[in-house]
Amino acid sequence: MRKKQTTSPVAGLGLDDLRLLLAIGERGSLGGAAKRLGVDHSSAFRRLAAAEGRMGVRLFDRARDGYTPTPAGEIALAAAARIGEELDALDRQLLGQDLRLSGRVRVTTTDTLLHVVAPLFAEFRAQEPGIVIEVAVGNAIFDLNRRDADLAIRPTATVPDHLVARRAATVAIARYAAPDYLARQAARGIDADAFAAHAWIAPDESLSHLGSARWIAAHVGPERVVHRGDSLLALLQAAKAGIGMTALPCYLADCEAGLRRVGAVLEDAAVPLWLIAHPDLRQVRRVRALGEFLFQALRARQALFSGSQASP
Repeated sequence: MRKKQTTSPVAGLGLDDLRLLLAIGERGSLGGAAKRLGVDHSSAFRRLAAAEGRMGVRLFDRARDGYTPTPAGEIALAAAARIGEELDALDRQLLGQDLRLSGRVRVTTTDTLLHVVAPLFAEFRAQEPGIVIEVAVGNAIFDLNRRDADLAIRPTATVPDHLVARRAATVAIARYAAPDYLARQAARGIDADAFAAHAWIAPDESLSHLGSARWIAAHVGPERVVHRGDSLLALLQAAKAGIGMTALPCYLADCEAGLRRVGAVLEDAAVPLWLIAHPDLRQVRRVRALGEFLFQALRARQALFSGSQASP
């Protein structure tokens, strides 16, 4: 008697299904996963329902505060992560053989650096019109292993060892406040340099890795922090509004007419500015060309990043 042939419950899953499962697991919500993958919410909902239908199990528990993997979902996520890592590695290795000086290069950087790097992108495009630069702006560290980006421009104290990082400059940090705020404090007999006596604007926990956040945490009592934000631009605007004093990169704040630098740069708050890439992409000609251009251009602007030259 011939054995009845059985079908694996995961045989019908495609790569897009696996990517959707991983995105839901990482973001904890269907909306967040859809945004990460660049699809609409209804499409993501239908794809998840279809995947669960083919597998015959529920992979996530739905709740008001997000999606939580079921025991079956935990198993599926672990398997999808292993497959995804292998596919990403293959993708990088194949891309590493691409020697064309054309195509797409995705660069991630922070919102505070856009006024510096956007003119550099324009200059590079004039030289290499065949290369299309895609810019992903965010303060979170993008995953270069999964090719969220090909290059990263980041001011940060440390870089993961498995990535290729070149130090392009050193970013100076200083204290800033609005002139009217300093005038009000002076009228109360509080000197501008007596930073411990001022009201402070500080980054929230999402920016705790920044040099300015570490300096404020080390030198300013928490009782003096009256306002927080999840971006340096939010801190800058709060300082311009006269809420208090804050610490900002000089390249960002020196050009603001509504702010005044208080005292010298904070030597123990400075952080390196890195140009970062994945080692598998070093032989991609377009990535290498843009990376070398950006590295040289950023290094040539050390005076800007050190605070000895006003921002454009």
